[in-house]
Amino acid sequence: MAAHASTTATLIVLLPLLFWRLRARYRRLVGRQRTNKYRPWITLGIYAAILGALAWAVWGQWPALQALAGGLAAGWLLSRWAWRRTVLEATREGLYYTPHTHLGVALLLLFAARIAYRIVEVVWLLPPSQGAGLHSFIASPLTMAVFGLMAGHATGYAVALFLWRRRVLAARREREAAAYR
Repeated sequence: MAAHASTTATLIVLLPLLFWRLRARYRRLVGRQRTNKYRPWITLGIYAAILGALAWAVWGQWPALQALAGGLAAGWLLSRWAWRRTVLEATREGLYYTPHTHLGVALLLLFAARIAYRIVEVVWLLPPSQGAGLHSFIASPLTMAVFGLMAGHATGYAVALFLWRRRVLAARREREAAAYR
């Protein structure tokens, strides 16, 4: 019973953080967004830290690690597909993009549904003898695959956004330099 209580306490602490991040992610998926030179780096840093922590937490459980790697690869492919459907705008006021909302929201909902199901499964459906701790919450290959899918999409999109922004700003600087010659 103590393991059940510690899992519940951990979830009570982690769930508000998870919902806050899901809400923030949703806001970045809907509507026109202004680019920011720091956001891609922050996205890459956060996901690298989370992916490293997850890989460390499930090290030795090869199905979970393989599912995470497969999800990452599929997420990167999805980010390429979504990037081709992104509306890009270079205006005098700044650089803007409108992401492919449907795919991003679908991935977000898939991740939220998996987390919700996993919470129900670990807290209420698994017998206490199966160790319903944070590790068993994370170590599911399906959970790892879904998170990898979302992380691969977010990081692939961040890299594409960084490269586009750099290319557009370099072209602007080149045009401005040519105008002064």
